[in-house]
Amino acid sequence: MSENLRREVSKLVDQEVAKILEQTDRDVARTVNRALGVSDGAPAFDTARWQARLGELLAAHHIPGAALAVLADGEIHELAAGVLHTGTGVTVTPDSVFQIGSVSKGYTAAMVVLLADAGKLDLDAPVVDVLPDFAVADAGVTRTITPRQLLNHTSGIEGDYVNDTGRGDDCLARYIEGARTVGLTNPPGVTMSYSSTAYNVLGRIVEVVTGQTWDEALKELLLAPLGLEHTMTLPEEVLRFRAAMGHMGEPGETPVPTPLWNMLPRSAGPYGGISATAADVVRFARAFVDGGAAPDGTRVLPAAVVDAMLTREVEMPDQWFLGAHWGLGWGLFEWDGARGFGHDGSTFGQLAYLRAIPEKGLAIALLTNGGGAAPKVFETLCRELCAELAGVTMPGFAPATEPLAVETEPFLGSYKREGFLMTIADGDSDGGPATLRLRYEGADGLAGTFDPLVWHLTPVSHTPAKTVFAGRRNEKDAWIPVVFYALADGSRYVHFGVRATAKSA
Repeated sequence: MSENLRREVSKLVDQEVAKILEQTDRDVARTVNRALGVSDGAPAFDTARWQARLGELLAAHHIPGAALAVLADGEIHELAAGVLHTGTGVTVTPDSVFQIGSVSKGYTAAMVVLLADAGKLDLDAPVVDVLPDFAVADAGVTRTITPRQLLNHTSGIEGDYVNDTGRGDDCLARYIEGARTVGLTNPPGVTMSYSSTAYNVLGRIVEVVTGQTWDEALKELLLAPLGLEHTMTLPEEVLRFRAAMGHMGEPGETPVPTPLWNMLPRSAGPYGGISATAADVVRFARAFVDGGAAPDGTRVLPAAVVDAMLTREVEMPDQWFLGAHWGLGWGLFEWDGARGFGHDGSTFGQLAYLRAIPEKGLAIALLTNGGGAAPKVFETLCRELCAELAGVTMPGFAPATEPLAVETEPFLGSYKREGFLMTIADGDSDGGPATLRLRYEGADGLAGTFDPLVWHLTPVSHTPAKTVFAGRRNEKDAWIPVVFYALADGSRYVHFGVRATAKSA
């Protein structure tokens, strides 16, 4: 071994030992302090007060029911309020199971990175090396897309391809066959665009590498080692527990139950098919908070896997919705200098939220069964919990406080991706800062499947690189980011709902 290589290896070993010692010191301090009844500086979790706050917010925002789990002071605190189904009146309890939607992507990502860490997969080799049947509409792109690009949402694959391929164990293999006609939102590697389709490809990779179904691999690689006994993927498993029913409704309205418990097919598993209790979601997050260690100190995730998933890979055009950067599976943010990770999830009538700040030992999961104002409830709870338990301010998102002059003409026109069309037009500024209207509707095979939606956009910030607007449909809605920007080749895009859509006219 050369002297230079010896020094580099020694440096890496020293860094890993330092991380382990730092985490061990924190864990030992918490354990000793709890044994001695001494505070470690973090305020005690006031269960009664947070229970009352949860119930108050659900009632104010017409949300039928929710479960909240919080990792703080080394313990997981579980709360629940409301009903699982407005038709039955069955109450939500901490052991109730909800659909967690796209939070499932973090689990699929963890399996892929685990397999790569074990040497069974190369994240930077073409997907076709491990999955020869993989193809998208662009043959050239098919040959070059890598698992890393799938993980960090830079593959460019259209993100919302849904295909019910049945309930059989071959559902993902059949999904991949059907995805051959799926197009691209953008060339690979040039921008971040959220892709559920990409995560189903990752799920199929897990199947091919392990020789198991995605569901079986999930249990063996993650659920069993982490003790996640209230996490599952199939409806026959969910039936063993108190299960939430989804409800649909606009903000401020009383929502009504969905016609089916779950309208997603089994093939949606890797990108959105997991059901769990809020506490189990926090237990999964805790593995990352604690550097891969279980509460008893047992190593459940290699440190390299945790580091890889929490390393900033891609800067987000939209810096607010799920974080400023994306790692391998998680949205990454930094609040008051403290780095964190998280993900949101939604199915038909159920919404899930996860945020964690490892250096503060904090993780928060809120699972809800409907109501258009669920994002407001989560934002309020997350902001208050982070401030009290971690001394961290969660940033808000809203239009500029002072009138902002923006030339809107470059943004006007149509933006289209497969199945969806956005039309940007001038709005009514009433003599104030320039505003826009965003009309969102189905196109191609989805044309006419839902009533067009309209957001009113107000400027937030403007630089030569991008212009940010805050959008909402009405005053009861939370503000969401809408970002206009251009790629290096000059092509114009809008980033909306964490997806990139090219200007088409």
